[in-house]
Amino acid sequence: MAPPFLARRRLTTTFGAGALALTLAACGGGSLGGDDGGSDGGGDGGGTVRVGLVIPQAGVYTPLGEDMQQGWDLFLDQNDGMFGDYEVETVIADEGESPDTGVPAVQRLLTEDSVDAMVGIVNSATALGVAEQVTEAEIPLIVANAGAEAITQDAASPYVWRSSFTNQQIAAAMGTYLGEEGVGPVYVMAPDYAAGQEVVEGFIEAYEAAGGTVAGQALTPFGTTQDFQPFLSGVQSSGAAATFVFYAGGEAVSYVQQYDQFGLKDSIPLYGSGFLTEGSVLDAQGESAVGVRTTLHYSTEIDNEANAAFVEAYQAAYDELPTTYAVQAYDAANVLDRALADVDEVSGPAIAEALEGVGEIDDSPRGPWSFTNQTPEQHIYLREVADEGGTLLNTVVQDLGVQPQP
Repeated sequence: MAPPFLARRRLTTTFGAGALALTLAACGGGSLGGDDGGSDGGGDGGGTVRVGLVIPQAGVYTPLGEDMQQGWDLFLDQNDGMFGDYEVETVIADEGESPDTGVPAVQRLLTEDSVDAMVGIVNSATALGVAEQVTEAEIPLIVANAGAEAITQDAASPYVWRSSFTNQQIAAAMGTYLGEEGVGPVYVMAPDYAAGQEVVEGFIEAYEAAGGTVAGQALTPFGTTQDFQPFLSGVQSSGAAATFVFYAGGEAVSYVQQYDQFGLKDSIPLYGSGFLTEGSVLDAQGESAVGVRTTLHYSTEIDNEANAAFVEAYQAAYDELPTTYAVQAYDAANVLDRALADVDEVSGPAIAEALEGVGEIDDSPRGPWSFTNQTPEQHIYLREVADEGGTLLNTVVQDLGVQPQP
């Protein structure tokens, strides 16, 4: 479904060439308790709920932070600034680029701003770095991007939730699809860091379980690889029938363009996790991206009423197409709205308990989803980049069904 109201995306110059290269890290990528929170709500409902929105406001992740804030603000605008019977006061904290800035930002929200809940966090290392702190402070955190498996596995906590994805969840859906379709052998490539390793592991396990054969694999130096030709030569000589990769940001732009320039695009189809062609990078990749297929839990082209309304409202508000980052924050707001509608008082423990009972999020732009192990069990879509009247879009080829965290 291509909406008739297409608009431009935010220009990729927002990143800068060097800044784009590090966006990939986000995809993975002592007790602070004390006060009871900042709400003046009472047992009869009403009052204010203070929510910390932890997003990058400077540095390489700024465009993701902007998308997340826009998704958050849109939900509040559509709901009169309320969650349940409570007026929402948003306290924005700058996550920055790494745990060095993200962890102190969360600490300040807990100790100085007395928030009742938190939403956001792009960088997986930051999310993992604050898990113990928010648990000890008994302040719920809904992670609206970071994809590391451990956030809702090894570091699982009743106070840490996620409205986004896991790295292996997205990759495993593609692995199963390619294996069942008999596509292969497949060459696998990703940057050599935690998120890239998780994606490779998740893809290969699912692909081989579905009958696929791996032609070869390579992990490229993260954040420093500008020339992919030596690695593309390995793809070409491997006998692969297809390539699956995980790149984002500047590396995604370089990889997709060089894959085309190297002459592989027409002979060895390129597949990837959805971040390969998501958001601003797609415009920078240009025609080289057309035909690339990816898996992700969102596309502007998902054909349901909730998404059509969301895309139209988002474009009216911001004059650009929404991204998965915006949807993840929009849905985090939706989840908190449902939880706050079911509490008699605003406190961290009460909100965390209410999150357990929110059930299916049946009006999400991504399609209906629900929490399993406090992370979304959700539809994953096979997408293909198409040029629709001069606008590059991730069209939906197939709904691959509901996928849990592996």
